[in-house]
Amino acid sequence: MGRSISILGSTGSVGRSTLSLLSAAAPGEFSVEALVAGRDVAALAAQAREHRARLAVVADPEGLPALREALAGTGTEAAAGPEAVAEAAARPADWTMAAIVGAAGLASTLAALRRGGTLALANKESLVCAGEIVLEAARASGATLLPVDSEHNAIFQALGERATEQVAKIILTASGGPFREASLAEMRAATPEQAVRHPVWSMGAKISVDSATMFNKGLEVIEAARLFPGPPIEVLIHPQSTVHGLVQYQDGSVLAQLGSPDMRTPIAHCLAWPRRMKAEVKPLDLAALGRLDFAAPDPARFPALRLSREALEAGRGAPCVLNAANEIGVEMFLRRELGFLDIAAVVEDTLAALGGEAVPDLPAVLALDGRARDHARRTAARRAAA
Repeated sequence: MGRSISILGSTGSVGRSTLSLLSAAAPGEFSVEALVAGRDVAALAAQAREHRARLAVVADPEGLPALREALAGTGTEAAAGPEAVAEAAARPADWTMAAIVGAAGLASTLAALRRGGTLALANKESLVCAGEIVLEAARASGATLLPVDSEHNAIFQALGERATEQVAKIILTASGGPFREASLAEMRAATPEQAVRHPVWSMGAKISVDSATMFNKGLEVIEAARLFPGPPIEVLIHPQSTVHGLVQYQDGSVLAQLGSPDMRTPIAHCLAWPRRMKAEVKPLDLAALGRLDFAAPDPARFPALRLSREALEAGRGAPCVLNAANEIGVEMFLRRELGFLDIAAVVEDTLAALGGEAVPDLPAVLALDGRARDHARRTAARRAAA
């Protein structure tokens, strides 16, 4: 039956890209153990039927009757609810994709890591909110942790087997999002429609707004510090999104990973690791591209990078608070209840109030996450009413 695969977040963009790679693989190379989705029962059922999954789980318990009906007679088991999600993550699988967006993916990521095997991590919030807990779970079980985010996967490839003691610095690239050249006045008046119009990548609304504020890059700085501890981490604006990450070594050499902006490349790298597999990705044509531009980000227009570095340096629960407050800020902005520039202001206020709390275990992380969300909602409401 080949290697068994579970996908947590199968109906999202990363999950769909992963399944497309499985569809293109040789017959028998992979088998699907479990698929997990949030609320999209129809898409989940279609995926489960096509890939003959042993288990399909919808996180929303209200979706269970429809899921059972859609999978009747297929042989695929149907389940629903948070406990079923964690149980799906803990089922025996050789390789698991953790792609549930946000802090909601933390419990299932930990369940998969504690089981062992190989975990491809696309849920950056797990390392941001509970970095030491996640890394300790991987160490304790002997699980292999592979980074899926294009930037961290690029660093992983450029590092190879070399020790980070040989590294002078790590460089993460950012497209700059839709407001790369916008003025503060234009950003202050930005609408959700403008913020989600990413110039390069096709992503969901939340991560598209994170790209526009550059909170996604701030979270990635924290994630990179967990995955590759030691070297300083720099961020550069790179509008072509062709160079995904660079490692500068102490001898002056700089190794970079380049590729077309397509998430199937880093997913394929993780899926086949330590080998390589064919992916139907548009080949990179450097002659047609013509140029590669780099620039330092503007700290005045993108305070998210400063706030993220401050949270990383503060440690304890600060990164968890940063992530929770940002999720609330983005949610309220998308509902037109908060201005675009107010997202960072809400995060800063919440960090000042709650960032010093300790998070020794998962219950503490989840409790702090809840308090940070409540504080961020109150702060956002006050700003909206001002």
